This record gives sequence, structure tokens and C-alpha cells, in this order.
Amino acid sequence: MRPSSPDPAASGGGEPTDLVLGPAPEAVLSVFGARAADATRYAEILAGPGVTRGLLGPREVPRLWERHILNCAVVGELLPADIQICDVGSGAGLPGIVLALARPDLSVTLLEPLLRRTLFLDEVIDLLGLENVRVLRGRAEEFAGKERFDVVTSRAVAPLDRLAGWSLPLLRADGEMVALKGGSAEGELAESSELLAKLGATRWSVETVGAGIVEPPTTVIRVGIEQEIQVRGPKKQRPRNRRQGR
Repeated sequence: MRPSSPDPAASGGGEPTDLVLGPAPEAVLSVFGARAADATRYAEILAGPGVTRGLLGPREVPRLWERHILNCAVVGELLPADIQICDVGSGAGLPGIVLALARPDLSVTLLEPLLRRTLFLDEVIDLLGLENVRVLRGRAEEFAGKERFDVVTSRAVAPLDRLAGWSLPLLRADGEMVALKGGSAEGELAESSELLAKLGATRWSVETVGAGIVEPPTTVIRVGIEQEIQVRGPKKQRPRNRRQGR
């Protein structure tokens, strides 16, 4: 059990902006169910200390529900029950914390390299009582071959070619990468299909989810593998032959 953490809403220097978080849409209750109040609390944290601590831009506050929280939550429609997922480059917890709230059956790992962000994530986890979430500090490459997950998620982290190189080695056999993307999804996938095959991917597609809940629907790229990708360790350098001095 982690030691108790301060409420992140109590830090950060007060109101960051005049831009205000709107009331929770009706869809929040249907998407989050019994954890709708926690989802609202999370939205309030993002709109307050999340902004003052530099994890969210102030102009995102008025559209926080539709553009960020519900946009992430609907991805849960694609995920099987009772699986382990890793959210790469989790940042402020999007989509990882949102999925943990919407789908309490999931076991969620938030992977984030920056200390200030992992501290924020730990505080939010403790405040919301999320027992199905843990935080790992580091880069995806550091955990490749050491940690394995059923699904690896990401949102606004990197172009698809780099993202696949980081995410696929974290997957178990028959696992899947689910990357939240925007209008560039089709183009990115077309440009990266050859590389995906070289990395070990066996299937990929662009899909939309959340029609009727969020507008526009969320666009994701799904990339699956059949066999675990083996990660090679760094090559050992051979010592150079040195001539004996005469």
C-alpha cells in the first residue's frame, strides 16, 4: 500500500484560468456507472491542478469532457474483460485512469517517464481509491521483454512508426496495441504498414468507437501480434586488441 498522498487539488496555486469546466454530460452516468462521481472528481482535478501543474492546456478545460474524458472512455468498448493493459506515456492519465474508472475489471499500468507526472498520477490514484491501477516510472523501451500486457494503449504520444516500436514488445502473445488517433490515422497506417510487419505485427486496422456518446467518435488504430516479440539485449562490444609497447 502506498503512503497517503496529498490531494492534488490542494496544490498548484488556485484557479489557473477563467475557462470553466462544464457540468458532466448525461453520458457520464451510462459510461462510468457507479464511478461517475469519481470521473467528475477526476475532471475537476484535471481542470484545476492538472492545468497549473502543466499537464493540460487551459484552453482544453471547457471541452474536457467530450474531447478528453469521454473520448478515452469509449475505447473500453474494444477491450475484453479482465485483462491487463499498459498505458504508454500516460501523462495526466489519459486514457489509463479513465479506462480504469469506466472498466473496474481491468488491471491498468500507467507507464510514464517524467517524475512530476508520476507524482501527479500517484496522488490521483490514492484520491480516487483506484485499486486496479499502478504507476511505473520509465520509458517503454526499459520494460520491453520484462513486462507483458494484453493491450497497450496510448494517446497523442508519437507517430505510429515509433509508437509501434515501443508498444509491441510489451505485448503478450495475441496482444494488441490500441492507439487513439485523429484524422491522420488512415494516412499513418498506410505509411507504416510495411514497418509494422517487420516489427512482428500480423493485423492492423482503423476503427471508430463511441458513436452516440461522443462527437466526433473516437478514432483508434489497432495493431495485433500473434507471437511475443523477443527483445534483444545490447550487443557486447569486443575488446580492441592493443599492441604491446616496445
